[in-house]
Amino acid sequence: MESQSFYLIVADLMLLLHTLFVAFVVLGLLIILVGHFLSWSWVRNFWFRVLHLVAISIVTVQTWFGLSCPLTIWERALRARGGEETYQGAFIAHWLEMILYYQAPWWAFVLCYTAFAALVVATWYFIPPRRL
Repeated sequence: MESQSFYLIVADLMLLLHTLFVAFVVLGLLIILVGHFLSWSWVRNFWFRVLHLVAISIVTVQTWFGLSCPLTIWERALRARGGEETYQGAFIAHWLEMILYYQAPWWAFVLCYTAFAALVVATWYFIPPRRL
């Protein structure tokens, strides 16, 4: 396999991993809320909830400090090594712009991520996890 192709394949895998991470964070909250109303006991699983809280906490803290996600950095580096053009900025900002043609200043993402993290924390109070 040609080395440039290898880097592009790994970059695509990194993109897939990043997408799954975002889906876990976003859909995780939705599933917790819906699961509560549908009486799904597994949405109170302690380790699922800890992992979800840690995931959004990492994203939020990175945003507060203006840091790029390591997955974004690695994907861009792999694409560059594979000879492909890379995008600038954060993963979410880039794909929101590409998909929705949405542009927002950095502080808007800080506000959104912080509000989302606050919702996740609120579920710990209103839908507390249980150790099984």
